[in-house]
Amino acid sequence: MITIRTDVFKLGDNFATLLGDEVKVGQAAPEFTSVISGWTTVNPLQESKGKVIILSAVPSLDTSVCDRETRRFNEEASKLGDDIIIYTISTDFPMAQARWCGAAGVDKVKVVSDVVEAEFGVKYGILIKERRYLRRSVFIVGRDGKLTYVKYMPALSVEPDYDEVINVAKAALK
Repeated sequence: MITIRTDVFKLGDNFATLLGDEVKVGQAAPEFTSVISGWTTVNPLQESKGKVIILSAVPSLDTSVCDRETRRFNEEASKLGDDIIIYTISTDFPMAQARWCGAAGVDKVKVVSDVVEAEFGVKYGILIKERRYLRRSVFIVGRDGKLTYVKYMPALSVEPDYDEVINVAKAALK
């Protein structure tokens, strides 16, 4: 049964309905599948097993805040080694994600879609029922598959602390 939370997060002046339970630092990162261009199913945690994984959840790449966030993480990814992988996850269609990435020149961040099953959104407690998109949040998965960082943004307009995220990811390499 999916947990329904109605008093945690607001869209404007009204509380939104969040589906799923929040995850916590120290717990095993929930496995999930998503899709990429061509509707190919991928499992980001299995695909990047043994590496430090940054999961950046955004509502839609076609919004200004999500655009900035994904471009910034792409810029950061170009400075990191192969042992830190950054994923941006939204509920945009995979072909819209591919179009956006091409137009934005985003080629270091792996962009995946949660549009089909919304499995990531539910398992990480960030699926906004009223809009069927994700609450802005960032998660870091250590090499051991456990969450080392969990940050739920208080509003969709709030960007993550990029320096903090990158520093925690680098520290997780050790």
